[in-house]
Amino acid sequence: MSITTTTAIQAYSNALADFQKAQTSFNKQHEQATPAKTVSPTSFSDTLHDSLNAVNDLQTKKNQMITSFAAGETQNVHELMISMQKASLAVNLTSAVRNKVLEAYRELSKLQF
Repeated sequence: MSITTTTAIQAYSNALADFQKAQTSFNKQHEQATPAKTVSPTSFSDTLHDSLNAVNDLQTKKNQMITSFAAGETQNVHELMISMQKASLAVNLTSAVRNKVLEAYRELSKLQF
């Protein structure tokens, strides 16, 4: 028993149409589930300012936790160590980015125009 070409093409067309209907339905449901977010452009200076504020907040939180632990108010060593590591990592990353920016500035200043 063999399948004729027209039967195979008809089956393929039906399967493709079903797939396209399912894809359209999925896209409509996805669009309804997640409302469109408007992305407002932010300037580089705003992004830099926000990042530095986040690093400063981590440092402040670390200092508060150290003070609280030293005063005996809290005894959670794990959270203290995690806070200290987060702050340390943030400062190290900020320092590395600063060094790369300064290095790029020095390279640009060496260029002859």
